[in-house]
Amino acid sequence: MILEGFPVGSMEANCYIIGCPETKEAAVVDPGAEGGRILRRLEQLDLKCRYIILTHGHVDHIGALGQVKEATGAEVLIHRDDAHMLTSAGSNLSLYMGLSISYSPADRLLEDGDVINVGKQTLRVIHTPGHTPGGICLEVGDSLITGDTLFAGSVGRSDFPGGSHQQLIKSIKEKLLCYPPETKVLPGHGPASTIGEEARYNPFLNGRW
Repeated sequence: MILEGFPVGSMEANCYIIGCPETKEAAVVDPGAEGGRILRRLEQLDLKCRYIILTHGHVDHIGALGQVKEATGAEVLIHRDDAHMLTSAGSNLSLYMGLSISYSPADRLLEDGDVINVGKQTLRVIHTPGHTPGGICLEVGDSLITGDTLFAGSVGRSDFPGGSHQQLIKSIKEKLLCYPPETKVLPGHGPASTIGEEARYNPFLNGRW
């Protein structure tokens, strides 16, 4: 499996490329900015993007969605509860940054437990509301792409519309910490971690915050 991530844009949101080396199919997760850079990397890896998967609908994770979709024709996937963010500059917060970003509705609305096949690679959708109502994580092999749900040493903000800190912590504890401690955590911002590291040291999860 090909799995790599890199920060994009002024908010340094992590964009991930998941590829099947046999079929050359790929998914781009959270194209937040720098669409040209994302497209060049796909070309360098000799991959064809079939899906654009959004962990949630905030502007720093969807900013280059239009550019990547136009260039690749990929299907756009987002959880049902965040779908409105694609079509509303107010809901995706771009309006509050002096922008007005909106797109066509998603091609597919996701639910908890859905499976996305990228070539011969299988991704599983984990609905983890709290940062946004439709926030998701993705199980990718022995890794979890956690969006803005779980970070190294921290958790996502819950003070945006639709956010809930209580729900966020519940999502993490019930749906993510059940994974083996060696499971890699690939977050929406910042460095990677593991489930074991976060269960042991994350102050939001072990009662130290």
